[in-house]
Amino acid sequence: MKGPYYLAVDQGGHGTRALVFDEGGVVVARALVPVGGAPGGRVVEQDAETVVESVRTAITWALAAEPRLADGIVAAGLATQRSSLVCWDTRTGGALTPVIGWQDRRAAELMPRYQDHAFAVRERTGLVLSPHYGALKMRWCLEQIPAVRAAARGGYLAMGPLASFLAYRLVEPRRLRADPANASRTLLWNRHTRSWDHELLALFDIPEQVLPDCTPSRYPFGALVTKELSVPLAILTGDQSAALFAEGAPRPDTVYLNMGTGAFLQRPVGHALPDNDTLLWSTALLDGHESVQVAEGTVHGAGAALDWAAAHLGYAGLADQCGRLLGETGPRPLFVNAVGGLGSPYWRADIESRFEGEGSTQDKAAAVFESIVFLIMENLLAISTASGPFTTILATGGLTACDALCQALADLAHTAVRRPLEREGTARGLAYLVAGGPRSWPRTGGDVFPPQPREGMAARFAAWRTLMPPAMRA
Repeated sequence: MKGPYYLAVDQGGHGTRALVFDEGGVVVARALVPVGGAPGGRVVEQDAETVVESVRTAITWALAAEPRLADGIVAAGLATQRSSLVCWDTRTGGALTPVIGWQDRRAAELMPRYQDHAFAVRERTGLVLSPHYGALKMRWCLEQIPAVRAAARGGYLAMGPLASFLAYRLVEPRRLRADPANASRTLLWNRHTRSWDHELLALFDIPEQVLPDCTPSRYPFGALVTKELSVPLAILTGDQSAALFAEGAPRPDTVYLNMGTGAFLQRPVGHALPDNDTLLWSTALLDGHESVQVAEGTVHGAGAALDWAAAHLGYAGLADQCGRLLGETGPRPLFVNAVGGLGSPYWRADIESRFEGEGSTQDKAAAVFESIVFLIMENLLAISTASGPFTTILATGGLTACDALCQALADLAHTAVRRPLEREGTARGLAYLVAGGPRSWPRTGGDVFPPQPREGMAARFAAWRTLMPPAMRA
């Protein structure tokens, strides 16, 4: 088939998606391969070899209906969850660890060693000191996993973001590469020099030779090779970084919300850190022609909180009942949503999720849904305080399928929420970047949720905000 077409591979916590877009940003083929893993708690990991195979399988399934489509694919992009980590053997490419998920908190035990350096870490990286990010995970692996220590002694260890591992396994020729969006999530990438920071490497005792080389976001990474095709991998980036570009060049008057396993809020800003020490400064795109930085808020327990509720409440199919649960009124408990640890603006990895108040299983399920809305609202307020008012919330990701969730956000934020027709924001943003950022990239239409009065939920949000500081002291 003629093309040009662009392949977007989005490797996420619940599965791997492969979508093929035409030059107008329209999906012409798609596939999803589920990937199992630990649903929550301190340990969040996936089998690394399964993840590699899921990428190959997703591409195979996407092209199965129309094999000739492969002939028109001119380039590809790959996005992963940014703070997920793998250690591997450079001789064979084989994984030495599982994929240690971004929500994994086993490295929290190391935090006291580095707490006195939190300010320096933030100034150099734009991030807070947290066990969710790569450096602490790397240090933990070096201390706890014998195969990793042996590989370090033998000189055949590589450690880095999941994106770097997948590129090493799937791209020819094999090279150790890390793009800015993923490298910056290691706590080792200096946002000023745009390279590994030698003082931070020394602080965390990470040998630079085990890390991938730093590259731009757009780079000739090599050929992504499967049995169906061999195409240039033009973009390597993070899932949230790609989602920012789903509708084309990002606008500074918009907050971009992507809701999947976690919920991530981004607003384009300059190079300066946000005027709020609870938000992150993140690199979304960096190449020789363009640089996009954002102020970012992070909610760890979005889709992951629904998984938690299914496991702890026995309440299956929670996402399908979103509208009914959020539409209910009356007294019910409040939920301290610390699934995966509390992200911004609290940044606590040692808090356990719990309910405050009594209620039925259904009441508790509704409280879990509300907590996702409330945590997102906390971050919207922080972004507004740090960078001024915004006019629109652009919402993408799987959880936006719930109309009631989008409406609740609009009501509490007093701001319209726009939900594009194509909800796979990461994949569509990847396609835009792979295509070179065309000015003609169209919006996909979709739905707009204008704000409406919501006194009952506003009162519960106020009560939840009052609850949170004491909950963190408990």
